[in-house]
Amino acid sequence: MEQEPSYGRITVANEVLETIVRLTALAVPGVVRLVPPDSFQRLLKVQDGVQVTVRDGVVEVNLYVVIESGRNALTLCRQIQAEVTRAIADIVALEVKEVNVYVEDFVPADSGE
Repeated sequence: MEQEPSYGRITVANEVLETIVRLTALAVPGVVRLVPPDSFQRLLKVQDGVQVTVRDGVVEVNLYVVIESGRNALTLCRQIQAEVTRAIADIVALEVKEVNVYVEDFVPADSGE
């Protein structure tokens, strides 16, 4: 049985995962922006609407989004979940346990916000 050579340890900072999640979510058509959650969640240091937790090499994501009105929220959120999961798997080869998407607001599609 052949073994891959060991070159050392690879560590991906949580900030890198947060950037991957943020850019991927914002690239989904219909996502206007990410926002910090209301209330006590701010105490959990959720910045820019993205919270990433890694436990034993498994990723959990919470996203707080503002979406365009007129969009099907369920379909859009499922697309966000799929795209974020794919991006994490493709870019850093980590398993994703869950991607929770919280719709914080709707804005008109032509508002430019």
